[in-house]
Amino acid sequence: MTDKLRIALAQLNPVVGDIEGNLQKAVAARREAEIEGADLIVFSELFLTGYPPEDLVLKGAFQRTARAAAIDLARQTVDGGPAVLIGCPWLADDGKLFNAVLYLDHGEVRGYRAKVHLPNYSVFDEPRVFDEGPMPGPFNIRGVRIGAPICEDIWFPDVVECLEESGAEIILVPNGSPYDFNKFDARMQLVVSRIKESGLPMVYLNQLGGQDELVFDGASFVLNADLSLPVQMPAWEEKIAYTDWTREAKGWVCATGERAKIEESDEALYLAVVQGLRDYVNKNRFPGVVLGLSGGIDSALVAAIAVDALGADKVHCVMLPYRYTSPESLGDAAECAKLLGTRYDVVPIEEPVTGFISSLEKLFEGRQSDTTEENLQSRTRGVILMAISNKFGSMLLTTGNKSEVSAGYATIYGDMNGGFNPIKDLYKTRVFRMARWRNENMPKGCLGPKGRVIPENIITRPPSAELRPDQTDQDSLPPYDVLDDILHCLVEEEMSVREIVERGHDRDMVKRVEHLLYISEYKRRQAAPGVKVTARNFGRDRRYPIVNGFRDQDI
Repeated sequence: MTDKLRIALAQLNPVVGDIEGNLQKAVAARREAEIEGADLIVFSELFLTGYPPEDLVLKGAFQRTARAAAIDLARQTVDGGPAVLIGCPWLADDGKLFNAVLYLDHGEVRGYRAKVHLPNYSVFDEPRVFDEGPMPGPFNIRGVRIGAPICEDIWFPDVVECLEESGAEIILVPNGSPYDFNKFDARMQLVVSRIKESGLPMVYLNQLGGQDELVFDGASFVLNADLSLPVQMPAWEEKIAYTDWTREAKGWVCATGERAKIEESDEALYLAVVQGLRDYVNKNRFPGVVLGLSGGIDSALVAAIAVDALGADKVHCVMLPYRYTSPESLGDAAECAKLLGTRYDVVPIEEPVTGFISSLEKLFEGRQSDTTEENLQSRTRGVILMAISNKFGSMLLTTGNKSEVSAGYATIYGDMNGGFNPIKDLYKTRVFRMARWRNENMPKGCLGPKGRVIPENIITRPPSAELRPDQTDQDSLPPYDVLDDILHCLVEEEMSVREIVERGHDRDMVKRVEHLLYISEYKRRQAAPGVKVTARNFGRDRRYPIVNGFRDQDI
């Protein structure tokens, strides 16, 4: 038995599928923890494989490679340095595949505990790939009984209760908890509930980094049994924190250490989309990105996010003017690129659009011009931007916000072209807020310039796709403050038409927005992935049928 324990918390950024790279990251972290005198180092959920591995974890070769990496790491603990708790898929002798946390010490895998509660909602479908584990007991690590429930296991009282009844003294929770706008407070309240029930101190260790549409904020923390907060790790930063524990008369207590400030509101959202884009580009090994810079608010914000994520040298902005492009847009786009310090090119599309119209003239004879010709402009831009992407290897960013994605106010195979969309889960009103915020703030860890990066005229002038003379978005859509509230009610809250009308909205407007939302599902199925920052994004969260005859009849 010991009365002192030093636990290292490794809040790191793994890469799904890069088992060797994740192993080496764990080895380096353990080496540092040994120098710092740690007795134990803890890693996040499924760290060795990256989280979530989805159906990749069903491959036998993947399972065997992960197991070999765990055994390799275990062998290194023969040196007498820190013991290790690390997440890894584990194939049991009975053939069940578990989402597990492994205890490595004295040169071997000394045991594992399997996740009991497998989430099957929102972005999660773990029962698809993992088997449910049995109720766990604690590990005996260096004379201390440590419980290690995995992520979802603390969202229910039974697993922590079982560990407390089995003699656990400290609860260490490895997590793969994705960020959304209100998640930090929800996690804190959850841990408070489990501590009140068990009387045990708890460590909440969370993953960091972007994985496809998900982004993990870290923001790991420790709460003592008296609900005091001795350690708060930063969000959006890789870090190893060292926590010092003492056995006192009433149990184990963590000494006060770093208590970082956790970003909120627009600042947190901005850092989330920067992290998501940075990791999507870098983990997929793209040399950089290209985007169409129209002189509008959406592309300007995406350009700023890209520069902050990757650096100006990896961002290529292209203006693609047509006869309806205003001098204001030309000037604003050029100024935005200058402020950000990116490469900026102008590629006129008059000639190719005219060519398309000419080619179709005979076929379209006798029919009036309509959105078909307008969409040719957008699709011509999409073709040119994809050609630039192909030629230089840069990934094309698409720039549609959640309001447009919801209402279908985007051209499939046109401005929807691209490999990733940083603002896909941001409503238009939020886009404006974040643009203003970025002009007034320098986000931490970002690579762009200080000060104003988006021209004020881009923020203040009425939004327009400029597909015809004097066009504005409000010719086709309700005012964005109205539209966004209705969409939030329909998408995030699943409210009925009657409930939305009772909030003060016009019934015909609500029905029109509902109709636009439903008929645009086929577009969203073909849209680029983008960073999830709300409680319900399009893609992993909200899964609606394309063929859908239902409309709310206010029953």
